[in-house]
Amino acid sequence: MSIAFVFPGQGSQSIGMGKDFFDNSKQGKELFDGANDALGFDLKKLCFEGPEEELKKTDITQPAVFTVSAIAFEILKENDLIPDLLAGHSLGEYSALYAAGAISFEDCVRTVHLRGKFMQEAVPLGEGTMAAILGLKREAVEEICKKASSKGIVEAANINSPGQIVISGKVEGVKEASSMAKEAGAKMIIELKVSAPFHSSLMKKAAEELKKALDNVSIKDASIPVISNVSAKPVTKSSEIKDLLVKQMTSPVLWEDSVKNMISGGISTFIEVGPGKVLSGLIKKIDKGVKLLRAEDISSIKNLEDALETL
Repeated sequence: MSIAFVFPGQGSQSIGMGKDFFDNSKQGKELFDGANDALGFDLKKLCFEGPEEELKKTDITQPAVFTVSAIAFEILKENDLIPDLLAGHSLGEYSALYAAGAISFEDCVRTVHLRGKFMQEAVPLGEGTMAAILGLKREAVEEICKKASSKGIVEAANINSPGQIVISGKVEGVKEASSMAKEAGAKMIIELKVSAPFHSSLMKKAAEELKKALDNVSIKDASIPVISNVSAKPVTKSSEIKDLLVKQMTSPVLWEDSVKNMISGGISTFIEVGPGKVLSGLIKKIDKGVKLLRAEDISSIKNLEDALETL
């Protein structure tokens, strides 16, 4: 049995996340306190109490989701659960790199806070947006984006699962692509409540700022291969990790390809490590035959340990 740990990205946050870890584990206390010290504000309070509007701000969401994911990983590690492969969706790639020992907790939590800030500041509020297109093939969506870009930049940003592709860009371009997708037979178009057009060429300025920030971060070779969002292939070398994190800002997240590559490489069990169950839902759409488990609180970790014993 080969196991992959997969780490969620933005959109998995909810008020109260991580409180169970803080109340019932030393890792929860240590890492929440460490995050507060590294960031200089009370991340723990925002995770446990909100307000939701604050927790949804990308420069808060990113360190919050990362911290809860890191705690869940540390508890799994203490219970001798070590994966064969690691992957994360967008922000989740930083959690995967932390789990692989490539970046320290303090550097990671500070970097994802800055990453959120850079992403937010790259495009004036209200100029960019994202939308999920359900029920069309990847090639059809890419063709629609090309045609719609005459109205404003619009690109495929997240290739999540068969028939679920997120587009990103200028409001006018995304609106045009959405209406063309509807005409082409898309089952549903969901405008996402995001504050910026992530994973598009509009994030170029954010990528440049992130590159400067990563120059001050010590990145080591990964002890466990991490699947890159940009290439959907495993990476371990520190020099490649840095380049791929910068490219990730303006490149689509190849999640469907990543999961398929992991399965063809022998992964049969996926454990979603961190808040929510977004990735479990996507993986199920990609391949119904794999085992899916979650580690988002103490009880789900106990359940997965029991489940793994029976495998």
